[in-house]
Amino acid sequence: MRHRTGALLRGTKSILMGSVAAVIATTTQAEVFQLDPLVVQQRDIHGQAADRATSMYVSDFELERARTGDLKDVFAGIASVSVGGGIPIAQKIFINGVDMLNLGVSIDGAAQNNRAFHHVTSNAIDPGLLKQVRADATISPADAGPFALAGSVVFETVDAEDILTDGQAVGGNLRLSYADNGDTAQGALTLAGQYNGFSWLGYVKRASGDDYTTGAGTAQVGSGANMLSTLGKVAYEAQEGHRFELSAQHLRDNELRQFRPNFGGQGGSAQPLYQFNTLRRSYSFTYENVLADGLWDPKLTLGYSENAVNRPLNEDSNGTTGTYSMTLQNTFHLDGASSIVAGLDYQDTTGNYYSPPTSSSPADVTERSRNIGVFAQARLAATDRLDLSFGARYDRQRFTGTGGQQITNQGLSANASATFQLTQALSLRGGLSTVFGGLDIEDNYTFNPAWDYTGLRPSRANNATLGFDYEVGGLKLGGELFVSQFKNARTSTYGATRNSDFESRGFNLGATYGWDSGFARVTMSHSKVSINGQEEDSYTTLDFGAPIGTVFAFEVEQDTGIQGLKVGGGIDAALPKTGRGSFGNRDFPGYQVVNVFAEYVPPSMKNLTIRGEISNLFDVTYADRTTYGGDFQSIDTLKEPGRTISVVAVFQF
Repeated sequence: MRHRTGALLRGTKSILMGSVAAVIATTTQAEVFQLDPLVVQQRDIHGQAADRATSMYVSDFELERARTGDLKDVFAGIASVSVGGGIPIAQKIFINGVDMLNLGVSIDGAAQNNRAFHHVTSNAIDPGLLKQVRADATISPADAGPFALAGSVVFETVDAEDILTDGQAVGGNLRLSYADNGDTAQGALTLAGQYNGFSWLGYVKRASGDDYTTGAGTAQVGSGANMLSTLGKVAYEAQEGHRFELSAQHLRDNELRQFRPNFGGQGGSAQPLYQFNTLRRSYSFTYENVLADGLWDPKLTLGYSENAVNRPLNEDSNGTTGTYSMTLQNTFHLDGASSIVAGLDYQDTTGNYYSPPTSSSPADVTERSRNIGVFAQARLAATDRLDLSFGARYDRQRFTGTGGQQITNQGLSANASATFQLTQALSLRGGLSTVFGGLDIEDNYTFNPAWDYTGLRPSRANNATLGFDYEVGGLKLGGELFVSQFKNARTSTYGATRNSDFESRGFNLGATYGWDSGFARVTMSHSKVSINGQEEDSYTTLDFGAPIGTVFAFEVEQDTGIQGLKVGGGIDAALPKTGRGSFGNRDFPGYQVVNVFAEYVPPSMKNLTIRGEISNLFDVTYADRTTYGGDFQSIDTLKEPGRTISVVAVFQF
């Protein structure tokens, strides 16, 4: 557990951009403050830095609500983060219109490879094992790692110290849930212990169920739950602050899915079903000194992550992408909240497609990327009103093509952000970055041994954001403009691989109001994506972004006055959007979906929480705006579940 202290965050930038249900109040993990009605903790030691001005934090409160849900539940209420796809295997994350494939992603410090079969997600994560989520939208700092073209996303999993109370040697919790739509049952058990500086944690979750029905009462074929998630952690922390931690996470989804799992069907009929066996795993080792201060505060992280998709047709069809990573850095703590982080990192990613020799067209095809980078990021409290953050990195990439071609590229990246407190209530913020992207590993299922890489050039992203935050009493307002431009981004079909230019631009607005017994929050996000200067459809923008248009999210919560009982709900909505581009031949319909809940903690059993929820209260038939294919008449989109009544019980011991 960290014991560093720091200044309170000025302003409310996270919540106003729809990022958390309450502002993170302090950089001291051991201290807890209450803002509006929500209790949250700040674990990000750079939380007050200018490069975090547009960062979106998911609070402990919101993560707790999402633990028996999925990634859509994690980011509920955050309009600028869209999660499309009604089932976890199909859920893809978009931040400000940009696919998370183009962001730097890490779990417990281990770089996550962002590639898989394009009809399934590459970011499947079990919310039940998360303790912190942070998305750095649009502008990434230099210490976020390579290939963070339009931002970065940081996931951290729970530690034993998060489960145990002070002085408790062994403890844990049990979560049970049932949802009537699909008869889906979940059970998750967490056990943790600590003794003489050693700590350990074990977590296992099982989810099973049948196909759910849409709002129209139609079974969504291939949507049944069959998931197993595990997490193991072992750590040792000396009295001097030296901490060594080893983490291992597995998530397996093994169920009958449609030939293209992110489709709801084609031509009005479901596609044939195949047994999809997908596995995501991540391992990390970290050393740091949690009590270090001054100019010597080193940190070492080693990691391996992997996405594996087995899609049997007449024979096995396997795609696997794995990434080895290493980061060695030192934080130079200067006066007050100022610091400089400098170091080096390495990533080695291999993508492979394999089908056995018995296949009519056997294949064993590979691409590989090896990148070494050096970086430095300064975060300075320049004056009482002005915070500055700026940094740079140099990356050298050695890329190996499917035919053994060797390509070497290198490039510089730079970023700068500033936050200025114009008045006590109003602050202004902005940032710029240019990021070297190199050559991406492609989708395994498009690999072609005959690809010609001669004309490919390394990609580069240019990003800008400008925003404001305003707070008076319990009312907080905020907004920002953003633009991300990718030059020479790689796009491939089986027949060819080439460069294209991609852009996402738009704005976000948000407001929250808190009172003694509750709060309300509304966020809005508008984005427009284009390829080579033309607004395009969801097929042409695939793997870069999604044509989202305008979406809204609203949340409200209220204590009832009955001890232990609170109620609340929310609305997810999207405005209609005209279909654009070369293939888009259908307009996106608008939708409004209402969710409500009640949560009760019996006064005589503080270690028990019971939650009842009705999702999609009015049984609306819809597909989330970022679900693939909404602008194609030939595709039946993967619809979200219709009205779903669920009950969750959490027992802590």
